[in-house]
Amino acid sequence: MRARAAGLLLGFAADRLLGDPRRFHPVAGLGTTAAALERRLYADSRARGVAHSAVLVGGSVALGLVAERRLPRTLTTAAATWAVLGGRSLEREALAVHTHLAAGDLPAARQRLTHLVGRETAALDKSEVARAVVESVAENTSDAVVAPLVWGALLGVPGLLGYRAANTLDAMVGHHNARYERYGWASARLDDLLNLPGSRLSGLLVMASDPPNARAAAYAWRRGASAHPSPNGGVVEAAFAGALGVRLGGTNTYYGDRVEHRAVLGDGRAVRPDDIVRSTVLARRTGLGAALVAAVISLRGGWSIRRRSPLG
Repeated sequence: MRARAAGLLLGFAADRLLGDPRRFHPVAGLGTTAAALERRLYADSRARGVAHSAVLVGGSVALGLVAERRLPRTLTTAAATWAVLGGRSLEREALAVHTHLAAGDLPAARQRLTHLVGRETAALDKSEVARAVVESVAENTSDAVVAPLVWGALLGVPGLLGYRAANTLDAMVGHHNARYERYGWASARLDDLLNLPGSRLSGLLVMASDPPNARAAAYAWRRGASAHPSPNGGVVEAAFAGALGVRLGGTNTYYGDRVEHRAVLGDGRAVRPDDIVRSTVLARRTGLGAALVAAVISLRGGWSIRRRSPLG
């Protein structure tokens, strides 16, 4: 398992240094394939949505199995890890919004925020823009950094690719709207299931990354996470709120007219623009902790494809 651990650490380092590939990103290719399949399969049916998810996630796992069997283990794991992680790019987007807010350009900040969130941003004030960024940093630290590292540690390249396929499908079709309420049901539920271990580890790592505020993070998690509409997002958002000493949650508008009143997480003050920078520092520490935990899990064992020798 040393090759897996080394590959995960190398891939994590590549993400921190380089961010997402600028061209020919594998996840973009998956999205294109998913959209093409949706055009052929779509119907207002859970069964069709199950088929959509099974083909794409199953195909990604199969690709990972072949790659792990046929290619050099360390380099393949490193490349897959770099491809599926999104921590550095998340940080760049968050700090780009902060730059606009610091310059007093609220319209530009609202526009750049659309790169991070699906909610309506046109009417948000400075504090609400900052809140949206911190919530996105928290949730995506779990979804785009910690969870893929967990599945990479447990299942290697198949786990990395399968997790990223499921998470990408949830982002594409796992929405509560007229088109996807039924068709996207399977993708949304699968993503919830696969993110359960990553979100809980994220909450623990937030506390470990900020010991002076660990008790506040734990209290916010225990008191408020279950009130969040996501079984996973609530955990990490509450932990971030407690550690940062701010309040997250509140009213969000989606798709122009759907309004969600989310429970308030944390007992602190309203979010300020400078909290965006603080959230990225906490996310960076949490991601590093996840990489180290993943390496340890890999070294201690896990499921593996064993190559057969020429003699059988």
